[in-house]
Amino acid sequence: MKNITLAVEDEVLEQVKQAAAEQGTTVNAMVREFFATVATKRRAKDEARQALLRLAREASGDMGGKKWNREALHDR
Repeated sequence: MKNITLAVEDEVLEQVKQAAAEQGTTVNAMVREFFATVATKRRAKDEARQALLRLAREASGDMGGKKWNREALHDR
């Protein structure tokens, strides 16, 4: 595990310390949890994007013999 140094306004840090104490945790644990959440969401987005691209590559694109053109699609 790596250590990092953060610069935080004094007032903000005091508020966060109070919130951590109320939740029975530490500021350090709150920061770790926040970072883990960001990483998890990013990983989920990347996995979803890769799955969508895989589906697009594997799709047959069969339109059942129907031919579409711009005029037919926009015909009113």
